[in-house]
Amino acid sequence: MALEGPKAVGKTETALRRAATIHRLDDPGQLEILRAAPDRLLTGDTPILIDEWQRLPSSWDVVRRAVDADPAPARFVLTGSATPSDAPTHSGAGRIVTIRMRPMSLAERKLEQPTVRLADLLTGRRQPISGSSGLSLDDYAREIVTSGFPAIRQLSGRVLRSQLDGYLDRIVERDFIEAGHRIRNERALRRWLAAYAAASSTTASYEAIRDAASAGQNDKPAKSTTGPYRATLEQLWMIDEVPAWTPSRNRLRRLGASPVHQLADPALAARILGVDGEALLDNKPTGPPVPRDGTLLGALFESLVTLSARTYAQANEARVSHLRTRGGEHEVDLIIERGDGRVVALEVKLAATVGEEDTRHLRWLANTIGDDLLDAAIITTGTEAYRRSDGIAVIPAALLTV
Repeated sequence: MALEGPKAVGKTETALRRAATIHRLDDPGQLEILRAAPDRLLTGDTPILIDEWQRLPSSWDVVRRAVDADPAPARFVLTGSATPSDAPTHSGAGRIVTIRMRPMSLAERKLEQPTVRLADLLTGRRQPISGSSGLSLDDYAREIVTSGFPAIRQLSGRVLRSQLDGYLDRIVERDFIEAGHRIRNERALRRWLAAYAAASSTTASYEAIRDAASAGQNDKPAKSTTGPYRATLEQLWMIDEVPAWTPSRNRLRRLGASPVHQLADPALAARILGVDGEALLDNKPTGPPVPRDGTLLGALFESLVTLSARTYAQANEARVSHLRTRGGEHEVDLIIERGDGRVVALEVKLAATVGEEDTRHLRWLANTIGDDLLDAAIITTGTEAYRRSDGIAVIPAALLTV
């Protein structure tokens, strides 16, 4: 098993609770010994944890060959916060199961007792739903800026901001280099990061993000410069874009192909842009000029819901994507797809109440794909979970779970 995801997401702590033998490759002494004698990775009681395996990329193939020789399950756990530039050519398919770990979902933060299970929505039975949430818009704004990183979210005020700043500084100043990409212009990278953060929950083109990053600057960075920024951030699990939906049945045409931009945690986007919960609520203009519909708070609330929905979908062996027609006439924020191609559609609304206009795209999708739409819901900042007379569910974000 390989646990992968951004730093501080809890990979090592999760693995330590299961491991009997531990090899820490971020320890220079252990790493030096294992470089000289990589077969030592296979010694000890199982499960054997190989922490930060990307520091010794050959460790992947060492484990793969060991599994070929003895396919008994659960013998190895590999954790990594980056995909190495010299990653093994063999993916490990059929031998090593990869699990993506993300920052904590709303359900994992235990803000409320969730009452609506994604697993039930995926059955297509459209059962009645209920439940009440005491969270307000202020609470959701606070959750956006507090982050889902387990150790960081326990902090507050200046200490919290300092930890997030330090996290971002390490990405720029150290992790890029460790990932094999030396930065010539750190300021340009930080400007691009700010533009990307401002593009959260949009399908803005990379050209638009590049233009926003260079607004007010004499020279616009070349694609050959900004392309590696994105590639390296993906390598570091810092970018978690939502791909466009490609339906398995050809009932929809003229679908857009652009991904929705998301950072690993909306708190990182907020911190890059220098906004706290109050600034989000006040809707103060901030950040590079990336076109988007609605407020930054709405965009980052969608990021928070997306992060949570991906966690719940992964637990249900489902995939998450988004739908947008090429002309932008129709869009659905989240399409959660079962293995058989049938889907649950989720729209994310910052408002606490839902009107007819808010359900327009979900009703269009129902008319277009028929029985392939298992269920549909609006995720809100409201207080009550219920099902409307048209069958569309209304779910406060904190009440949705696995």
